[in-house]
Amino acid sequence: MIFSTLFRRLFRFSWSIRRKKVPAEGCCRVPRSCCCCVKTSEVPSCSDNLCPNSVSARGRIAVTVYGSSGTEQNYGTLDQVKGKLQEVGLESSNLIIGVDFTKSNEWTGKHCFNGRSLHHLGGTPNPYEQAIGIIGRTLSAYDEDNKIPCFGFGDISTHDRNVFNFYKNGRACNDVSEALQRYREIAPHVRLSGTKHLSVISFLPLTLTDRLVGCGLGPTSLAPIIETATRIVEVSRHQYHILLIIADGQVPTVTGSHSASYPDETTSKNHLEERTLQALIHASHFPLSIVLVGVGDLPWDDCIRCHDNRRLFDNFQFVDFNEIMSREMSQAEKEDQFALEALRKIPAQYSVIINKWIREQASRAFPGTDPLPPPC
Repeated sequence: MIFSTLFRRLFRFSWSIRRKKVPAEGCCRVPRSCCCCVKTSEVPSCSDNLCPNSVSARGRIAVTVYGSSGTEQNYGTLDQVKGKLQEVGLESSNLIIGVDFTKSNEWTGKHCFNGRSLHHLGGTPNPYEQAIGIIGRTLSAYDEDNKIPCFGFGDISTHDRNVFNFYKNGRACNDVSEALQRYREIAPHVRLSGTKHLSVISFLPLTLTDRLVGCGLGPTSLAPIIETATRIVEVSRHQYHILLIIADGQVPTVTGSHSASYPDETTSKNHLEERTLQALIHASHFPLSIVLVGVGDLPWDDCIRCHDNRRLFDNFQFVDFNEIMSREMSQAEKEDQFALEALRKIPAQYSVIINKWIREQASRAFPGTDPLPPPC
């Protein structure tokens, strides 16, 4: 009798200890409060990809997603961002640049660029030159080799299918000065696409499974430049990169259902936007931050947000260049403010990349064609 009583007590004690060893949030050490638009049942467990030593049996993305609120930081100055980058251990980064050459660039500078094309070259740097120069100079301190792969997209030769390299031999620019010089050499020779193509992706959380809102008057996808960037990251053995996409584009209220059920439906408007969405989701498996800079007159509103719960982390930031440059402040203050807005998510993004072992677990890049040669 005494023996059986002791045995039952010992069993209960052992079971209570065993239960305490199982964390409530799963072995991935992610608090439920960090989840963004994810049901409690969707919080990652030890079978999900968040653990460095686990593989999802179903091949799905099953991780806690940090939405905009998860990576937004209330930095007041650019120096505070730089200080945070140092604090999170960012010692080296690599810049990739993508430039939009759609036809709409010819008229979206009517107000902000005195009626000239946004690619007009003259004594005053155009918005593309300004954005490249500001971000390039800000990040140069973190770039050890100063190699900057530069690409164009949306012109008559690439449309939504490919990008072109700034150099025929495919080499990168040696620094931001060479990138700007090569841009000035290329821009006059690029044949802008014949229709308004840019379809800027916007991710507005309408349900648990977010619905994609398609933006633009025609179907030029951002997917080719994003996919090109992921391949560069893969070839570099998963070094951390920042993709800077500079584009003009209107954000109308065109909406479409968020569905990837018809991958072969290539003529659908939503297919192209879904392709961009899939490229962003896939890019979240790489140590890659993506910054989209909107230039020109057309209203971007606050539509350019990304809240898709299939990404491993919030890898996307949008900045309205014209809105910042139209503020009542000195030119130097505008440039600092633009750099601040463009880079404010980088410290948290880099921290998540390190903490989630994304660099070590990086996927294979999407297969794709080589970038086309430049027009000159």
